[in-house]
Amino acid sequence: MDASGAGVAQVLKVRLIHATIRHLILRGEPQTVRGQVAPLLQAGAPTGMHAALMSHGWDVDRQGLPCNQIELAYTLLTFSYSFLKGMRTLGLGLPRADEEAYLHAWNVMGHVLGVRRELMADTMDEAASLFERIQAQARGQTVSPDARPALGRALMQTMERTIRLPVVRGIPVPLTRWLIGPDTARAIGVDERVSWPTRLLFGAGRLLVRLIDTVVRVFSPGFSLSRMFTRIVGYHLLTHFLLDQTRPLNLPDQLLNPLTDTVAAWSDDPGAPGWLNRLEDRWTTTGHWRPAHGVGTTKRPVPDAEAVAS
Repeated sequence: MDASGAGVAQVLKVRLIHATIRHLILRGEPQTVRGQVAPLLQAGAPTGMHAALMSHGWDVDRQGLPCNQIELAYTLLTFSYSFLKGMRTLGLGLPRADEEAYLHAWNVMGHVLGVRRELMADTMDEAASLFERIQAQARGQTVSPDARPALGRALMQTMERTIRLPVVRGIPVPLTRWLIGPDTARAIGVDERVSWPTRLLFGAGRLLVRLIDTVVRVFSPGFSLSRMFTRIVGYHLLTHFLLDQTRPLNLPDQLLNPLTDTVAAWSDDPGAPGWLNRLEDRWTTTGHWRPAHGVGTTKRPVPDAEAVAS
């Protein structure tokens, strides 16, 4: 947010994207549109996003405005509240002050996006209540076709493609169900059956990790296998989905470079003993968490000078 930062600019860019989508779907000023916006019939499928949005029909009275305040507030909660709730589920919950500081940081982004203050939460209890109210309201509405299952399955398949071991490849499905709950998982299409070895591995591994963490923390408060595995998964998701320059959708340099620097700074967990960090290195990369330029994957990482010397 300082003079050289791109945070506010990126949030404003998203706000402009939302405004563009609203304008194209409604084919006019959102404040003046009422009733049915009939779909535009055209020969053949739309050739681009602009044509697809222009041809899309919309019922303003029943559905409200596209990218409306409720949708924006709910999306904001998925980045803030859902993340913090997932950390609690993993046994890695933050202190209350840190949770509220994290919520506040996202509320600042929500303010720049134009989200109304009454649709923001300052505490986890407030966020849980708001999140549940919005979900309950959405369950009473029927949307056809429902795009969520296809998107949910595509996300699971994308994560599975980055995992090489056959039994472990199906882990994203039970992991997602555990983090977001079975009802939400079914709603977004994460209801596919996984093999019994995968289910057994996930269930036994989850219980074993929690047991080991509980016992070892009595003697070493900074120890956490759960945090190590979360860091490993986070490293591979970031480097494969966001930092891989061979992917067709590349982030702009002004956003990519600070993100790369941030990931590189996570190379060691300061709260973990040295041997646990060395074990983590075997599944990520030795030295700074920075993928090699021009390689496109993390198989050949660029080690830092200290790692080379060692």
